[in-house]
Amino acid sequence: MAILFAGCSQVGFEARVWLTDPSKNILFQQQEKIPFSSATHLGKVIEINPEMQYQEMDGFGFTLTQGSSMHLLGMSKEARKAILEELFGSGEKSIRINYLRLSIAASDLNETVFSYHDLEEGEFDPDLEKFDLGPDRNDVIPVLKEILQINPDIKLMASPWSPPAWMKDNKDTRGGKLLPENYDAYALYFVKYIQQMAEEGIVIDAVTVQNEPLHPGNNPSLLMLAEEQRDFVKNHLGPKFKEYGISTKIIIYDHNADRPDYPISILDDPEAKKWIDGSAFHLYGGKIEALSEVHRAHPDKNIYFTEQWIGAPGNLAGDFAWHIKNLVIGASRNWAKTVLEWNLSSAPDLKPFTDRGGCNQCLGGITIYGDEVFRNPAYYVVAHASKFVDQGSKRIDSSEPDGLPNVAFLRPDGKVVLIVLNEAKESSEFHILYKEHAASMELEPGAVATLLID
Repeated sequence: MAILFAGCSQVGFEARVWLTDPSKNILFQQQEKIPFSSATHLGKVIEINPEMQYQEMDGFGFTLTQGSSMHLLGMSKEARKAILEELFGSGEKSIRINYLRLSIAASDLNETVFSYHDLEEGEFDPDLEKFDLGPDRNDVIPVLKEILQINPDIKLMASPWSPPAWMKDNKDTRGGKLLPENYDAYALYFVKYIQQMAEEGIVIDAVTVQNEPLHPGNNPSLLMLAEEQRDFVKNHLGPKFKEYGISTKIIIYDHNADRPDYPISILDDPEAKKWIDGSAFHLYGGKIEALSEVHRAHPDKNIYFTEQWIGAPGNLAGDFAWHIKNLVIGASRNWAKTVLEWNLSSAPDLKPFTDRGGCNQCLGGITIYGDEVFRNPAYYVVAHASKFVDQGSKRIDSSEPDGLPNVAFLRPDGKVVLIVLNEAKESSEFHILYKEHAASMELEPGAVATLLID
């Protein structure tokens, strides 16, 4: 990255710059500061307008799976503390992750499939008196408590991959549908999860109703059509939360951007909508602009981006640019309050994952081998935003010249964050205009810069 000074008349603010340039093996490294001047420029311009504000951000991060927790617990106490401080701390070397997604019971990155209320054949417990967080007490919860000691303000979202098998029509962890006669029991299942996590000192800020409700081939999984999710939320989950005084947000859909009709159709029902905070998305199908379609249909409801995986062994140049453009920049510019990559960590053999449909190629943000840590593409994707965009930051307007997708945020402390990618095949010189002053810089092809302007 070359820095081209904007002019000779400097003003009282400047930008600190962090750069990732895969072609030069520059990985999230701080560069020289860029001063702003009062000079006027022609050419490519990114103009930042902090007066035009959009959604408030909740955060950037990953999902803490059972596998991720196991990998961390396999480290020495000192090594684990060091990497958790790097990921979640507030120090100069931390990337300051401020949002995590959890699985309610097993996801497909667990050793085995389980729910918190597995019953033997013929056993009956309609009040869920035998509900227990069970296996999560051995790994996810202990790691989460260590993270909360480092960052007590981190926000947590939880998503189920499947109800208990006894609640489903196929009595299996994989696929099938939730039986209507068990809707109320399943709503109570959510309540008990939130209550037992609270007893552990863990506050669940939001739940999604079902991870990937149109993908019943995973293990665990559930097929839940839009009208079924609507009725479950309207007649059971929402009222049950009210009955028990649960303030946790209810978020619908949690699947690909190719079906914006799914959340829209639920939100079109006012009796369902009143319980719902917003809609969540992945991008294994569709286009990121679909998030704005849902926002336009229901601008009073929030948008979240909750999952995207990177396949092993990873391709830094390709994965990094695609995820920055479509997720960090694209999801944020299309109203997402969160941008989350998939699993926080993986092992060299990519285990654990469930049989009959678990992901055997999911590359974590980091790979843990003993006490060694290898930082993968998703780590750098998240770092370029999480380190700088504090909770409560507002996305603000920024122009997009050809070949320079970008997004800007105004932090609660008044500082501005700009994240910009050069997606052209050649280096690009451009100018940043802010408060009638300018700075200039140059990015190589595929490079990303985060600027902190203060």
